[in-house]
Amino acid sequence: MKDLSAFCRLLGDDVRLRLIRLLGKEQLNVKELTAILGIAQSGVSRHLGLLRKSGLVEERREGGFAYYSLRPDGAGVARPMWEALEASLPTADDDDELKADDARLLEVLRLRKEDFTAHGSSAGQLVPGRSWAAWSRALGHLLPPLIVADAGCGEGYLSMEAARWAEQVIAIDSSRDVLKRARLLARKRGLANITWKEGRIEALPLEDASVDVVLLSQALHHVPKPDAALCEAVRALKPGGTVLVLDLRAHGQDWVRERLGDRWLGFRDESLEDWLFRAGLDDVRVEVGARLKGDPFTVLVASGRKAGGSARAGRGSVVRTRGGV
Repeated sequence: MKDLSAFCRLLGDDVRLRLIRLLGKEQLNVKELTAILGIAQSGVSRHLGLLRKSGLVEERREGGFAYYSLRPDGAGVARPMWEALEASLPTADDDDELKADDARLLEVLRLRKEDFTAHGSSAGQLVPGRSWAAWSRALGHLLPPLIVADAGCGEGYLSMEAARWAEQVIAIDSSRDVLKRARLLARKRGLANITWKEGRIEALPLEDASVDVVLLSQALHHVPKPDAALCEAVRALKPGGTVLVLDLRAHGQDWVRERLGDRWLGFRDESLEDWLFRAGLDDVRVEVGARLKGDPFTVLVASGRKAGGSARAGRGSVVRTRGGV
């Protein structure tokens, strides 16, 4: 009776139920679960400890990480109760929070896939070191020294990557607290060529024609007028400079408005292309940057060049790659 009572208390927590549901879909580590559930790592570890003790969850070590999954024969004497509860758990169609969990799970799996690309045999042999992060840094070696503005930099991870190849990075965000954390992390990494500025992407704290590149990574869908933000980016560009946008293609995931503060549910390719042209850019490109089967989010990569400098062609040189759409 005591064991049964303890098991009932264990399952009387919505976070633990969400965690169990995720582990029924995929083996995950603490870092991945933290990203999906949006709670502190210490909290995830505590819940996992309780679930392991109950016999519902098992741990497996691989590549320096501990991965967790549901035990097929778990819960012991309380197994019939768990099976009844499992059958009555809500689906993502009925619960926005679970829908968000599933979307973030797909993003975690996409990142995991990009860290080690399958190659070779039909068994999917993993090639250590073949990661997109390494490739992006290698491509940075081909670029000339540039002055880069990262507009809407957030925690500054892209700013710090750009700092590896740029002459100077100006990282801009509207949150003073976020900039403080980013600045501390950059200092720990020994990056001295980043300037951190508080400001909005609709009113960049930059002089006219002062930077070579403006990066807008997952930033446009947070502002009321993305087209105005693009015009502001062009204002800050030197002649011949480039605006580079990474954002989401139009989707129907309404939960991101409340959970993530998104104002726009992504953008249509045609809208993004038109805004770039209207902002005064040439050589506009819009293409798929990343997509995973079943993932509701597709990343678009778009760019355009400001007239002047090493100008080549105008609107007639548009390239749009649909990635098989």
